[in-house]
Amino acid sequence: MKYYLVPIIALLVSFTTHAQTRVVNGQLTAYNTFPVMNVEVTSKNAKATTVSDTMGHFSIVCEDKDVIMIKPKAFSPVNQRISGKTDSLKINLVFVDSKKNREIAVNSGYLKETNLNYAVANLEEENNDYCKYTDIYALLRAEGSGIHVGDNGTISIQGGNNSFTAGASTPLIIVDGQPMQSIDWIRPCTVKSFRILKGSDAAIYGTRGGNGVIVITTKA
Repeated sequence: MKYYLVPIIALLVSFTTHAQTRVVNGQLTAYNTFPVMNVEVTSKNAKATTVSDTMGHFSIVCEDKDVIMIKPKAFSPVNQRISGKTDSLKINLVFVDSKKNREIAVNSGYLKETNLNYAVANLEEENNDYCKYTDIYALLRAEGSGIHVGDNGTISIQGGNNSFTAGASTPLIIVDGQPMQSIDWIRPCTVKSFRILKGSDAAIYGTRGGNGVIVITTKA
């Protein structure tokens, strides 16, 4: 009887693995506005491949814990990890602007030339992938230069006038021109831009800027 155990176990493993695959839908955009077409999308573990359509939409087979890989020329590559609860994604591809990359993006059919020219001239602040972050603190931690964000949400800025971790020693936070005590409510997708100010750059805020300043602008 023991000679039959190996093929039976192999069949069960194969069935279980197959049962964990599912379809994830997504959309690719540039400058959070224009659909990106003809881009190859690959799931690392399921080893499936598809191409985004004229609206930037795609559907791809994934395993429960997979990584969606997107590496179009002229854009920053994306490795988007998905969880067992991920059913849909919206991924904003970051365009690396140059004359050559503009030609590549148009000639590869990724973007229409009129859309790309308009985006480069008017939508530079939308050229980010902030939506991939789970919360505002993850965004600041990953994208902010010289900033430290603790696990409990405490913030400090390297190079400020003082050594600080919390309370009165935290940096001044300005959101849309108003000082804020908490930024828990800000969703990464709603962030248009942010700047980290310290030293002389923060001097316009007087003593309040002694520990540095985080200036966040949200989308209207």
